[in-house]
Amino acid sequence: MLKILKYSFKDLMRSRWSYVYFLFYLLLGFVLLFLNNDLSKAVITLMNIIVVLVPLISTIFGIMYYYNSREFIELLLAQPLKRTSIFLGLYLGVAGSLTLSLFLGLGLPFALYGLFKSGDILNFSLLIITGSFLTFIFNGLAFNIAISNENRIKGFGYAVLLWLFMAVIYDGLFLLTLIVFEEYPLDTFSLVATVLNPIDLSRILILLELDISALLGYTGANFKAFFGTRLGITSALLMLMFWLLIPLWTSIKQAKRKDF
Repeated sequence: MLKILKYSFKDLMRSRWSYVYFLFYLLLGFVLLFLNNDLSKAVITLMNIIVVLVPLISTIFGIMYYYNSREFIELLLAQPLKRTSIFLGLYLGVAGSLTLSLFLGLGLPFALYGLFKSGDILNFSLLIITGSFLTFIFNGLAFNIAISNENRIKGFGYAVLLWLFMAVIYDGLFLLTLIVFEEYPLDTFSLVATVLNPIDLSRILILLELDISALLGYTGANFKAFFGTRLGITSALLMLMFWLLIPLWTSIKQAKRKDF
């Protein structure tokens, strides 16, 4: 598995798209810090970008890499290698390279700005951790879609639809439900609905750390009231870990059963 991980990681780090991804966040970090003198405000702005953009790029990049590596995967499957090692190595290589680009792209401008001398290093660290979770989660979901669909057009369509549902449609349906059933107690429902969407969960996780009550919203306020601030952050991280493991487990399970 380590050799496959090393190969896929190096292959992706040589890809021009990895450099584009890195340079985008590098430029974004410098621009935000130039426009905002307050690191906390820059973190909030980055949160709104990361929770939407990272899942999209991770999903598209993951499914593109899988389809482009089909011949290489079939070659590996012909060798005396475990399928778990093959797909786990490829998955970690893709997710790891994207996470490294995100970390370096945002870390360099913030470090030059004096992040380590300020009190916002914890907020920034949580932002990077959340972005890393979203990268691994949506890479896992992309691998699930790619393994389940031989047709590339269908695979790309399902991948975009998944991101669109999680990032846009889900929140719309959730708000519509709150409006229609406003006369009923919906505290428990809002907590469950938040857990079922890793994007919403990531947004609330960052806002809980920043402790900005005005931006928490209805679900964030319920999350904070039910769990508290520190327990809420820990609970959200554990739920994101659960979201990471489930797609990974299902993709490996599908890969074991699939007839290539």
